[in-house]
Amino acid sequence: QVQLEESGGGLVQAGGSLRLSCVASERTRGFYDLGWFRQAPGKEREFVAALRWSGGDTSYADSVKGRFTISKDNFKNILYLQMNILKPEDTAVYYCGAGETMAGRFVPEYWGQGTQVTVSS
Repeated sequence: QVQLEESGGGLVQAGGSLRLSCVASERTRGFYDLGWFRQAPGKEREFVAALRWSGGDTSYADSVKGRFTISKDNFKNILYLQMNILKPEDTAVYYCGAGETMAGRFVPEYWGQGTQVTVSS
């Protein structure tokens, strides 16, 4: 069974930093790519970053490149998203996902429950 549990969200001022964590069940190890999406109020869920299980290649949305870093603790099977220079437009519920990368796009099959990130101006 695939389970994902996010934590680390909160309220931060613009320009600040947060680190999100996603504890992934053992079932994801060696089978699923992992990544982050976010959904702001009234908007569709959008891709943020992904990490391939094979090779560790990473990909980012243009809006977060240079500010966010995705990484993984392979021993603990925890996915991280380090978010720096946060902007009010980064405010959203952030979701951890597990799935496949198809035609260059990360497509989650499983989702966590989400963690709220609020950036004040």
